[in-house]
Amino acid sequence: MNTIQPLWEQMPMQSIRPEPTAQKTEGGAFTDIFQSAIDAVRETDAEKTQMEYLMATGQLDNPALLTIASTKAQLSVELLVQLRNKSMESYNELMRISL
Repeated sequence: MNTIQPLWEQMPMQSIRPEPTAQKTEGGAFTDIFQSAIDAVRETDAEKTQMEYLMATGQLDNPALLTIASTKAQLSVELLVQLRNKSMESYNELMRISL
């Protein structure tokens, strides 16, 4: 059976976090924020997929749980997109600064 896989599951995983032996840079907190947003998207999507499976197989007693899981997944993706947009706006603003 062919299923549609989320794009982030198809991409090779690369560690964004610095190595434990490397010194912590100021960008570490920024990286951690993005990594936690990406992790939240993965977790909420997995939860939504599980709820969809349970609903399709008749094992889900409360259909509201699927709606809640779906909304969580949607909101986590929207948060990640907004974080990306704001970071790009900030980067472009910094590039416009003339010294």
